[in-house]
Amino acid sequence: MFRTLDEADVRGKRVLVRVDLNVPVENGKVADTTRIERVAPTIREIADKGGKVILLSHFGRPKGPDPKQSLKPFAPAMAAVLKRPVAFAEDCIGERAAAAVNAMKPGDILCLENTRFHPGEERNDPAFVAQLAALGDIFVNDAFSVAHRAHASVEGIGHRLPAYAGRTMQDELEALTKVLQSPTRPLAAIVGGAKVSTKLDLSWPKRRPKAASSYCRSTPWLPRPSPPTCPRA
Repeated sequence: MFRTLDEADVRGKRVLVRVDLNVPVENGKVADTTRIERVAPTIREIADKGGKVILLSHFGRPKGPDPKQSLKPFAPAMAAVLKRPVAFAEDCIGERAAAAVNAMKPGDILCLENTRFHPGEERNDPAFVAQLAALGDIFVNDAFSVAHRAHASVEGIGHRLPAYAGRTMQDELEALTKVLQSPTRPLAAIVGGAKVSTKLDLSWPKRRPKAASSYCRSTPWLPRPSPPTCPRA
């Protein structure tokens, strides 16, 4: 089983929250706030309970610091969704990150810079994990869409700090548990996404339903308008 925010005492604590801000961007501005809206309840709940919300995320696949892949434009986009201020730190580790965290008060929200600006993120490097963990007291993972990656801000940090599932992660895990362990039948699986091969094992388990539909195979041939730029996860 997994622990949720119902079990976490966040008051006065520095709470590192892993979110997924890998969203479409046009002309340096966030073009689709759907993922921000999904994690907003978790962020608000922690802040309202007196926690200091410190957001961790990647964006794109940078090979080191790159202004075009900075998370700085995301702070105002998140502030608009949350309807409260969101500060930004120019790094996710080191002196600049520590100074920004130390300046926080209970209820404040801070977005750290792109974790992938550091090679230790994708390598799940223990030294990088330790630097991230030093900024928090509690870890909350609300990034279900990247939970399969053994990266420092996703997997590594969970071994360093008390870890809990955010509300979005909780909803996804509870839904999967129900479908895979005690499904209501008849049952059909409609699976979408670009990486079909990574989803086949999930959509066709040994206890698979009598009928299932994989919609993702048809969508590449359907006419649709060109979407805004969205970097690969």
